[in-house]
Amino acid sequence: MNFAEKLLELRTRYGYSQEGLAEKLGVSRQAVSKWELGTTLPETDKVIAISNFFGVSTDYLLKKSARTNSMESLDRVILKFLSSAQDMENVSKELVAIMADGEIDESEQERMDMILNRLDDISNTIEDIKRRARIS
Repeated sequence: MNFAEKLLELRTRYGYSQEGLAEKLGVSRQAVSKWELGTTLPETDKVIAISNFFGVSTDYLLKKSARTNSMESLDRVILKFLSSAQDMENVSKELVAIMADGEIDESEQERMDMILNRLDDISNTIEDIKRRARIS
């Protein structure tokens, strides 16, 4: 399979429309369409983003003979999960520390904003794990 075929297969396997995948990658739907038709190839940063998003290697995406390694993907998912669990413990401790005195000052508000960003990252990781679990 070539890049276009692999991208189409991954997108449909994970249940994304071209528009949905484009939104996740920060590109237009037309760009995804051109990639899947094989009329253009994405820039290197987008190949890396696709690789990370679907949990496959760039070799798999770009080389005709490369295959997915399900154990490697499973290892990556497990590491992401464990990292997220550790982050949740740290976030909980930080929230308790911030709320200890019952008031939130400016520096604590900045910490809360950072925590919210970390929670978004954790949520995205969990969604990634759920998406992969549906396929396995």
